Amino acid sequence: MRIVLVGPPGAGKGTQAVRLAEKLAVPHISTGDLFRANISQQTELGKLAKSYMDAGNLVPDEVTIAMAKDRMEQPDAANGFLLDGFPRNVSQAEALDELLRTEGITLDAVLDLEVPEDEVVKRIAGRRICRKDSSHVFHVTYNAPKQEGVCDVCGGELYQRDDDREETVRTRLEVYHTQTEPIIDYYKAQGLVVTISSLGPVAEITERALEALKREKAENK
Repeated sequence: MRIVLVGPPGAGKGTQAVRLAEKLAVPHISTGDLFRANISQQTELGKLAKSYMDAGNLVPDEVTIAMAKDRMEQPDAANGFLLDGFPRNVSQAEALDELLRTEGITLDAVLDLEVPEDEVVKRIAGRRICRKDSSHVFHVTYNAPKQEGVCDVCGGELYQRDDDREETVRTRLEVYHTQTEPIIDYYKAQGLVVTISSLGPVAEITERALEALKREKAENK
């Protein structure tokens, strides 16, 4: 299957993308991973992207699109892929459609992870990271440490990242509403959007997504 995953910050896209890609036996193509890989391998696109980032500028759409094109043309993506973080706006969605059209392939579904805004703020603003090891992550509500402010694993200090603060989260949501959310309407016009609730246990959301995608595939046969 060829799927685009969308949803606001804090909807659990990263977690679900990895789980769904594994269940569907397709590669998980994340824009973050694409940028890191191209920059670390010093590809021409990576050098170009880094030059914009080093200057504090946004990487132009055409660079992101070119990276995605390269990745989708690799052999492991021949039978499908799951795109996470791309397309990020309508112009990228149009470019993706054009790219797929030239390859003679189409998207199967756009999976929209829906979560209330207050829950997004609660999920992100409640996150606490260990200063000694950033892989040790806690949450004041959902995964509280035994001792407030202290990592259960190594005893390091837990802190809240600046971009996890409530005011920053609300700014990120505003950016999502203005830039990314319009792609949902764009794909709805093509009859591709499958919306599911992203509330509940991780495994339950994965099963909900798989069932919804299976129904979508059956209906479009």
